[in-house]
Amino acid sequence: MEASVFKRILKILPAVCLATGIAWAAESPFIGEWKLDPSNSRMPDEMKVQSKGGNQYTFDFGVGPETIVVDGSDQPGYGGTLLSVKAQAPNTWIVERSKAGRLLLRGTWNLSKDGSTLTDYFREFEADGSTLSMDYVYRRSGGGSGFAADWQSIRETMNSPFLMQVKEFQGDGLSFITPLEHSTKNARFDGKDYPNEGPLADHGASSSRRVDERTLVITDKADGKVTDTEEIALSPDQKTLTVTVHIPGRDKPNVLVFERN
Repeated sequence: MEASVFKRILKILPAVCLATGIAWAAESPFIGEWKLDPSNSRMPDEMKVQSKGGNQYTFDFGVGPETIVVDGSDQPGYGGTLLSVKAQAPNTWIVERSKAGRLLLRGTWNLSKDGSTLTDYFREFEADGSTLSMDYVYRRSGGGSGFAADWQSIRETMNSPFLMQVKEFQGDGLSFITPLEHSTKNARFDGKDYPNEGPLADHGASSSRRVDERTLVITDKADGKVTDTEEIALSPDQKTLTVTVHIPGRDKPNVLVFERN
């Protein structure tokens, strides 16, 4: 889970940018501030941990394998980050990711006594001093022992308020902004890939298309590879925004429900 909010949130929440022409953007019903409704949202997650012998493990949080030694030291990870995993106790691991000398996130993993479930207390530390808090409970899938397993979430709890702002962009487009993560995506509605903006947007880009007046489709990529496809549907009364996120290789989509704030 510790790929960063790029994995947990940016992949899950659309933070999309769209454009369909000056008139449509100016009158777009998507414009406004939206607040995530955790009680009606589902964000299933999966992370894979494979033992390579000794204290060496390969972690896959959805952005590709990262192999490190579990000794608490900082080691090269995805996107120019440093990943560290420390065995604090027999059934407790501390997972941290940092970049450029700043701690980005910390996950405290607690393994149940029977080894069947894993609880992840995830905290992401923003540059402005704020903290995003999420708690996950995973169930072991398949074989493995200890922390080594294919872990699939059975419960996800967002503890922090999560807002998304949609604004007009340069008269003929829309910007979708995630204030907590200081991330913005701006794009033209032309099917082309446009770079993402923000501290965790390394090598990320997105393209967009409009299905109809209340339905949008966003395709996100990292290093040219599709990381997810988002279907964004606005309710007829324009008060609810439902985002269904399909991630390659996963059967269950993320379904996020936003209410107009």
